[in-house]
Amino acid sequence: MLEKLAPLSQYREIMRTKASSTILIAFLFLAVLAGRPFPSAAADGVQISQLEGKLRVEINGQLFTEYHYKDVPRPFFYPVLGPDELAMTRKWPVEQTTDEQQDHPHQRGLWYAHSNIDGFDFWTEGKRCKIDHQKFLALEPGKDSGTIVELNNWLDPDGTLVCSDTRTIRIYNRPGDQRLLDFNITFQAPSNKPVVFGDDKDGTLATRVAETMRLQDRNKKPGQGHIVLSTGLRDEETWGKRADWCDYYGPVNGQTVGVAIFDHPDNPRHPTWWHVRDYGLLAANPFGIHDFENKPKGSGELSVGAGQSITFRYRLYYHRGNETQAAVADHYHEYATSKSAKQ
Repeated sequence: MLEKLAPLSQYREIMRTKASSTILIAFLFLAVLAGRPFPSAAADGVQISQLEGKLRVEINGQLFTEYHYKDVPRPFFYPVLGPDELAMTRKWPVEQTTDEQQDHPHQRGLWYAHSNIDGFDFWTEGKRCKIDHQKFLALEPGKDSGTIVELNNWLDPDGTLVCSDTRTIRIYNRPGDQRLLDFNITFQAPSNKPVVFGDDKDGTLATRVAETMRLQDRNKKPGQGHIVLSTGLRDEETWGKRADWCDYYGPVNGQTVGVAIFDHPDNPRHPTWWHVRDYGLLAANPFGIHDFENKPKGSGELSVGAGQSITFRYRLYYHRGNETQAAVADHYHEYATSKSAKQ
């Protein structure tokens, strides 16, 4: 006796379901092969995808930055995209290009380093010291913000531990095209010895801005960029001075954009000194007092006792226009009084 056949409409529905499942499985398989993240139901908010050797951070479906942590002398962000997805960092040396001055090959995107910790140079990279990624303690996407928590070991040329850091990086989803990134870093000294942050100008939280934003161009002539401190000092007057914040702005693809770094009021030695250069370097450095103020060598040293820790907090604000048009001072006040900035 023949089995009773299902109605044709039911058969078609079964086949559609099977076909959809097959297509989805095939798509996910190809996504794995390509090293791309699985598709999400919605692109709203801050998404963090773990790719090969780096994290990809998107805001509402648009690339904001990538965090490189594997097989590098130290972790760094590159590229960093600001308003209208304009590049806020120079390309070289991450990308090979003939359109940029090829100087300071250790200055990639956005990074944290220092040239003198227990006498070891973690800034220039040529001394074979390494800031070595250990693991991510948290990767948390979210509608309003996304968070990366990472553990790193700072190793001397022999691979011996000098200190470790736990950094908490929070990226915000704000209305419009403004971009905010909080960078909090806690250093832990080994249990058997103190750690000394040496007195040297080259450090610490730093970014190399887009080539067209420079205060001085490649031919040592005035560029179209500008530097301004919260104190009102501008351009060539800003190097080695103390201030709550420093803003570096200039044209990218015909539009004026800028990046400001905020020094949190609770930071040791606030307000910090600014190691900011006409060729595009912007760095907050609380340790280089000897260089910045022409004081006796060693004036800027800071020691962290054995088994003790110390924390520094910063915010980067990527914006349109100059410091006035972008209301940088108001944004700093918001940051300085925010409880979330301390988390």
